[in-house]
Amino acid sequence: MIGVAIQYQEQHRIFAIHTNNSSYVFGINERERLQHLYWGGPIGIEDCIPLLELKGHSSFDAEVEGEVEEYSFWGGVSYTEPSLKVRMSDGVRDLSVRYAGHEILKQNGKDTLVITLKDEVYPLVTQLVYQVIPEYDLIERSAKITNTGDQDIILESTQSAAWTIPYLQDYRLTHVTGKWSGEFQLRNTRLTEGKKVLESRRGFTDGHANPWFAIDDGLATESVGQVWFGALAWSGNWKIAAEKTPFNHVRVTGGINDFDHEWVLSSGEIFETPVFLGGLSTQGFGGMSRQLHQYQYDYVLPRSETRKVLYNSWEATYFDVNAQDQTALAERAAKMGVELFVVDDGWFGQRNNDRAGLGDWNVNKEKFPNGLGELIDKVHGLDMKFGIWVEPESVNPDSDLYRTHPDWVYHFKTRERTELRNQLLLNISKPEVKQYIIDFMTELLGNHEIKFIKWDMNRTITEPGMKNHPLNRQKEVWVRHVQSLYDIWAELRIKFPHVEFETCAGGGSRIDLGIFRYADQAWPSDNTDAFDRLSIQEGFSYTYAPRMMTCWVTESPTGMNHRNVSLKYRFHSAMMGTLGIGSNLNEWSADQIEQSAEYIRQYKGIRHLVQFGKQYRLSELRDKGVTAVQYSDATGCDNVVFAFLHSQKLGEPLPRLRLNNLQPDKTYMIEGLEGNFSGRSLMNIGVVLPLRGDFDSLMYRIREHI
Repeated sequence: MIGVAIQYQEQHRIFAIHTNNSSYVFGINERERLQHLYWGGPIGIEDCIPLLELKGHSSFDAEVEGEVEEYSFWGGVSYTEPSLKVRMSDGVRDLSVRYAGHEILKQNGKDTLVITLKDEVYPLVTQLVYQVIPEYDLIERSAKITNTGDQDIILESTQSAAWTIPYLQDYRLTHVTGKWSGEFQLRNTRLTEGKKVLESRRGFTDGHANPWFAIDDGLATESVGQVWFGALAWSGNWKIAAEKTPFNHVRVTGGINDFDHEWVLSSGEIFETPVFLGGLSTQGFGGMSRQLHQYQYDYVLPRSETRKVLYNSWEATYFDVNAQDQTALAERAAKMGVELFVVDDGWFGQRNNDRAGLGDWNVNKEKFPNGLGELIDKVHGLDMKFGIWVEPESVNPDSDLYRTHPDWVYHFKTRERTELRNQLLLNISKPEVKQYIIDFMTELLGNHEIKFIKWDMNRTITEPGMKNHPLNRQKEVWVRHVQSLYDIWAELRIKFPHVEFETCAGGGSRIDLGIFRYADQAWPSDNTDAFDRLSIQEGFSYTYAPRMMTCWVTESPTGMNHRNVSLKYRFHSAMMGTLGIGSNLNEWSADQIEQSAEYIRQYKGIRHLVQFGKQYRLSELRDKGVTAVQYSDATGCDNVVFAFLHSQKLGEPLPRLRLNNLQPDKTYMIEGLEGNFSGRSLMNIGVVLPLRGDFDSLMYRIREHI
């Protein structure tokens, strides 16, 4: 409809950002402030001219104006969640900001709009950055705050963006909550007047919440309806506040959490906020997910390689790691068709349990008398790649590192140092600590042929004191830790571009669009129960792509809830992401190894669909206890469907499951079923699910018949 992604109408001073299926519009009002006008289906910029009028309520015009401000500066008559709040060197805490210019340009291949705003008195410049992803109806927003004066300015709240939701009859917020072993549990709630705050205060992204949101009118489904959504690219303390005012304005503000946060902006310095991505889906929550997945594949992830089938030794050996036992596990894993063998915790220092050794990243000579090279060579001889586990940010008090450098950890000098999992957390923003991590990782990866790193973090930030850091900058700890982490990962990726990285933090507590600029995949939960994983993986998939999710097949029953499910069910559950095996293979029979080899062979035949295709959550049989997910190639000619029955009720047969994204006039064949089926019939009439009993599952490969 519109030939350009970004327009500026000079006469009325209106900006319009156009994507394939949406328009986002704001303008400069008579007070020289940015006023949000529209976010919805495609329109012309001239359609919004009548909207650029200050509309008030009785004598409270200025208050209402603040509620539709494009980026909210705290000051004057402003009571809503601020986007930027500062303290000037003379103690003034008020901002009076006006439009000062704009630029339309290309940055990183993206159409970009940069709006410049300046305070009327103080030397503070704010630039709002909008980068357009038109093919996925997405906008990346961030802010750059610059001190152009001679005195320090204290930043008290630095949010990335404020998204104004258009008027709806009702406002339903969808998000995830969780806990250790129960991450990514979907929730929705009706927004009423006030604020609904999603956040982390633990120092990382957190498994109790995740930095994304979706808002609809309460009527959107998996495949139908408009959904406004956003996701924050930040791996530390974050906050997303969905606020509804008495005047029925809803705005979602998000960025770095202002809890215990200040940043000293010195003369000439620039503070850049993380990206807060926003988008509009016209095809329900499923459309939202597919937009986000494709965006991650094209613009976020550091590489596009097919993810390998991996084996991880943790549940087989725990800390009792040695060359002989690991070799035996590798031989069995190779027989199954595993492509990547990963040694977990216990290979270094005096790491015989979780009470000692963490931080001493030297190979344990008793466990590996000939070094890691011997095991790596054997793994390579079995035609597998080699990977290894590390947790560089933490340290045990019982370690050589801590005994040598006790002041490298976060602590307050008058308080005891709280141990969690017998660990303390290193202040990685200290140059010497940061360099220590880079040096030992460089030695590990430089001296060994390692393809994969599982980077764990099992420790939140507590007692966040930074020794030898200026007293007026102590609250910068939350930001500096994340910035240093990104710096470390960026340097390692440059030095070792062939190495793949997995993000893990006590399960799924460091998963966000920020860490995925460096990580290839994520560990979404320490809970490997195949049934529990269905809800965890579903919540994960609302925002993050299947290829980025590592899923293990482990023992049954699991230690989590002692539920018994079949090997088939466990494999089908784990095949919906990047497949991994985490069982003690030394206790598996030859028959189990053979069966597993067949499932792995099947996965290799369909993983291009899971890891690169479009995902459709087929939710219509949810009330019958069925979870079903379809993965489809770009043309809809090649598909795979996984279906799971939780429990049989009253002996009732299941209704047919209707598929998605097929070509109506093409003929399809379903592996394991006789006959051919038209795409039209499979989408409208559906396919039979011969599932019976408790915890039954199936996989259908559905391809065009040629």
